[in-house]
Amino acid sequence: MKITIIGTGYVGLVTGACLAELGNDVFCLDVDQRKIDLLNNGGIPIHEPGLEEVVARNRAAGRLQFSTDVAASVAHGQLQFIAVGTPPDEDGSADLQYVLAAARNIGRHMTGYKVIVDKSTVPVGTADRVAAAVREELHARGEGSMEFAVVSNPEFLKEGAAVEDFMRPDRIVIGTDDTPAGLRARDVMKLLYAPFNRNHERVYWMDVRSAEFTKYAANAMLATRISFMNELANLADQVGADIEAVRHGIGSDPRIGHSFLYAGAGYGGSCFPKDVQALERTARQYDQELLILRAVEAVNDRQKQVLGRKVVQRFGEDLTGMKFAVWGLAFKPNTDDMREAPSRVLLKELIERGASVAVHDPVAMEEAQRVLALDLSADQLARVAFKATPMDTLDGAEALVIVTEWKAFRSPDFEQIKARLKHPVIIDGRNLFEPPLMTGLGIEYHGIGRSVLTGK
Repeated sequence: MKITIIGTGYVGLVTGACLAELGNDVFCLDVDQRKIDLLNNGGIPIHEPGLEEVVARNRAAGRLQFSTDVAASVAHGQLQFIAVGTPPDEDGSADLQYVLAAARNIGRHMTGYKVIVDKSTVPVGTADRVAAAVREELHARGEGSMEFAVVSNPEFLKEGAAVEDFMRPDRIVIGTDDTPAGLRARDVMKLLYAPFNRNHERVYWMDVRSAEFTKYAANAMLATRISFMNELANLADQVGADIEAVRHGIGSDPRIGHSFLYAGAGYGGSCFPKDVQALERTARQYDQELLILRAVEAVNDRQKQVLGRKVVQRFGEDLTGMKFAVWGLAFKPNTDDMREAPSRVLLKELIERGASVAVHDPVAMEEAQRVLALDLSADQLARVAFKATPMDTLDGAEALVIVTEWKAFRSPDFEQIKARLKHPVIIDGRNLFEPPLMTGLGIEYHGIGRSVLTGK
């Protein structure tokens, strides 16, 4: 099938590369010439395990091309996937300017039936706005009778596992309407996703608005589980309970399960923060209040400060002249994404209290330097040392603070950590280690919700 992907960001690039891997002829469009040049020269603008190999293989096979030519992109595919960014607006709502710009471009250049697929995460009702934008351009051309359909096909990709998620999906949500154009679109989408349904049916068919809602509802539920456990972890520290034991205890209930029940330093990234805000904004437009989601967001904002609070509780309010080692900068492992990362909150607080920091992340160092230059003044940024290895951060530091649960951090040389730190103190924002083991090694350990085992 001939497919056009509009936008070569995280969702668009993964979607385009994986659809090409299935044998489709994919044209990826982006307005950023530098990004297109990078892709055409064999580079990848994001870190995602396995993606570089898939892109290279399909470019070499001629199934995947990258361009800034809008007219050529519309001419190429009967299927037009809109996978552009929907950043949060000032009021928390999703900014649809790029989605609607893509829709208008399709309407300006299309010469026959198109299936326009909203792949971007968009609020309920966006398909109607996309259809209106296309129709307006067609009428301006005197082509108002030209047929098209708008389909909702939200993505459910986890950063760090996106290629695997796309190629082996647990579900494929598709929303269509029951007009003749919509029923024709359903047949096209069935053909597109047929390779995924050979063992069992993975497609969930529904109306367009329900499909749009499903994406937000899924992310809101996952964010709620995270904030719920973080709030319980903070209480566990006060009452003398071990949140890890609690997690196992409640996760064994099949109605609850174990996923997304890990206490930590708060969620970040491109999806959960903006999607929770956007769903709250949608509710307000309909005079509804989503009280649970408002609390989820407030708990998460507070949880991002938990590591800074633990540092202050141990070393005092004034950290002038002190140095701290920080392991992990990306909001989660296997990505270089620094959007809404808890590390940014921690570093800002430590530096504003007078400390300096030495930091390491396996893949996010370059992106971290870029975003921290936005968070900090030049003088403050000068107190951030980016180190080539985790152990290089330790020399002369008061303590080690772990922010991201990279696998490379799970089995360190604890004797070397003790020897290189000024004090044998680990503040663990992801509960990577067992407190009794740390105590046995002579390390003062501060986890999240695990004070019953350390007496802290």
